[in-house]
Amino acid sequence: MIDKKNITGIILAGGKSSRMGTDKGFLLLNNKPFVQYSIDALSPLVSEIIIVSDNADYDVFGLKRITDITKNAGPVAGICSGLEASSTDYNLILSCDIPLIKTQILEKLIDNIDDYHEIIQVESNGKGMPLIALYNKDVTKTFNTFLKNDERRLRVAINCCKSKNVILEKENEFTTMNVNTKTELKAIKDANNH
Repeated sequence: MIDKKNITGIILAGGKSSRMGTDKGFLLLNNKPFVQYSIDALSPLVSEIIIVSDNADYDVFGLKRITDITKNAGPVAGICSGLEASSTDYNLILSCDIPLIKTQILEKLIDNIDDYHEIIQVESNGKGMPLIALYNKDVTKTFNTFLKNDERRLRVAINCCKSKNVILEKENEFTTMNVNTKTELKAIKDANNH
């Protein structure tokens, strides 16, 4: 297992949340803000947590907060900003809208580190989840090039890197549910009550 001093946690909380109408990181589940679930899942595995957001409200968590280098350029910019601010080779990246995520899911990513792959992402319900993934700092250059060329699609950037998926068991798939709408918020609250 890679020592946690070689891993930084990066939480992407810069989304516009246009469909939700409010900053998703502060949505509550059991009276705890979503972003706190990301912090709790990452904390045992990393030496530092960086929040990528232009919203100063996140400073209440007492973590290092950085703003996006390129504004309104989506997760490619957020990931790039986070990697540039990180001082470690390995970086666990999480978006702030996955409140059911668990430390042991993130551990699977670390267990799959090898000398070849630059990005190791969770695969859930047959889909790669680039916002629950481990990124090597080496991809910063690739991501920067995409930003310069105005390519905002995360999947395109990932396809140009050496990536692999860690497939979740069926019973763990609920941990990767993310919330974009009020309907999904209700679904997550229901899933959490079981």
